[in-house]
Amino acid sequence: MSQITLASLLPERLHFLLPGRLRPERAIVPVVRLSGPIGAVMPLRPGLAMASMAPVLERAFAVPGAKAVALVINSPGGSAAQSHLIYRRIRALAEEKKLPVLAFVEDAAASGGYMIACAADEIFADPASIVGSIGVVSAGFGFDRLIERFGIERRVHTAGENKAILDPFQPEDPKDVERLKTLQRHIHDVFIDLVKARRAEKLDTANGDLFTGAFWVGAEAKALGLVDGLGDIRSVLRARFGEKVQMRMIEPARPPLIARLLGRRSAGQIGLIDPAEAIGAIEERAAWARLGL
Repeated sequence: MSQITLASLLPERLHFLLPGRLRPERAIVPVVRLSGPIGAVMPLRPGLAMASMAPVLERAFAVPGAKAVALVINSPGGSAAQSHLIYRRIRALAEEKKLPVLAFVEDAAASGGYMIACAADEIFADPASIVGSIGVVSAGFGFDRLIERFGIERRVHTAGENKAILDPFQPEDPKDVERLKTLQRHIHDVFIDLVKARRAEKLDTANGDLFTGAFWVGAEAKALGLVDGLGDIRSVLRARFGEKVQMRMIEPARPPLIARLLGRRSAGQIGLIDPAEAIGAIEERAAWARLGL
């Protein structure tokens, strides 16, 4: 009996019972989800980071018979260093394994999220996705007037005159701000060069807002060359690799049982608000709010 005839006798959900040589040919595309702010948010609210994403990416690019690797990105950005590290690892694996990379934007690929998307050979977005924000931001709070109001004295002792710059409990020093802006300009230049190198002739460089930190919806981003097309992962992969394409989700490994148990609150903590967790949630909310989401 021929291979095609034997496969046709079984429902598709039972094809895994056949020996590998008798199974119908179908494309396999590993899918990696990169969702949330990038970098450390709070101890119990970790964001996307190289340490957690590296094993997932390694597994995705090691899937036997993969035709490509798909990235599903939904991030407002975050740490420039972690974004760049993840970007470089994706490119290194893509070149090592000779696999194309396709990125699919959900709600947003902004700032560091867009930097990671640029690791893909092609980027697709939904018409309502937010894309861009090619810039650098640093945000914080100033508490110097608050502690003065309550008669609190701040005591800081350093070895090195710049060791305590941008201390939120001290009045802002213009020299410290200028030093920060210099660092931001260097990081911004790295970001701009990366986007230009990856998007090359696709970019509408005549648009003066392209590298100002502005962001756009999917259709506008396509016109500017920030993305290659509009569409969702299922539609694009089926059009590219056939209706039988197998999208294989590559999930992060679950932490050991003891770590999960230690991460839980004790019975006496139920209903209490953890200030660190609350601040982490506020900062995460603020990152999305800057995009109007």
